Amino acid sequence: MTASTGIRVVVVDDHQIVRDGLVALLRALDGMEVVGAAADGREALHVVGETAPDVVVMDIQMPGLDGIEATRFITGRHAGTRVVMLTMNEDDETVLAAIRAGASGYLLKGSGAEEVQGAVRTAAAGGMVFGASLAGRVATYFAGLSAASLRSADDPFPDLTDRERSVLEMLAAGRSNDAIAAELYVSGKTVRNTVSTIYAKLHAAGRAEAIVKAREAGYGRG
Repeated sequence: MTASTGIRVVVVDDHQIVRDGLVALLRALDGMEVVGAAADGREALHVVGETAPDVVVMDIQMPGLDGIEATRFITGRHAGTRVVMLTMNEDDETVLAAIRAGASGYLLKGSGAEEVQGAVRTAAAGGMVFGASLAGRVATYFAGLSAASLRSADDPFPDLTDRERSVLEMLAAGRSNDAIAAELYVSGKTVRNTVSTIYAKLHAAGRAEAIVKAREAGYGRG
């Protein structure tokens, strides 16, 4: 962050009216400089690479590369860039996925200008911020990290959540995504997103490799 221009921000949202509104809002705030905007995750990676912002205000549900994956790429490749999620989605799995991807903040669309400004400033300063309705869940997640650190050292997939373990168990047993969705009473899209996250955590190139690794670890044999 430079003293002369303030906090450099990139806005990412696939809806132009929302994107333009956020750009206008941020430009009207003291100490904010919007240096770029993008309509999806892939474009966001390019814009971030070109502009080196301090903070990215990121939507989650976008075509192509979604906000969670884009955040994972950005935080992994640009150590000085923070990401604040601004979305309609507040289910636990999505919030925690954003945190695991490296997001420094998570606000719901409809947040006031002061809350958005505060989140961007906090993220730029290296802090973390979450909307009031999410704070309790986030605190519970971080409290659980100490318990996760006590897992057996021989756990082959210590990064998986309980939901991801359940999906991997069914995946290893040869269940289709549709069958998994029906079993868990979730949407097909949720299963696809979870499976993609599992691939990344297992460092598997695709379904076949993930199944092999899972079965070698004892999954899918029940």
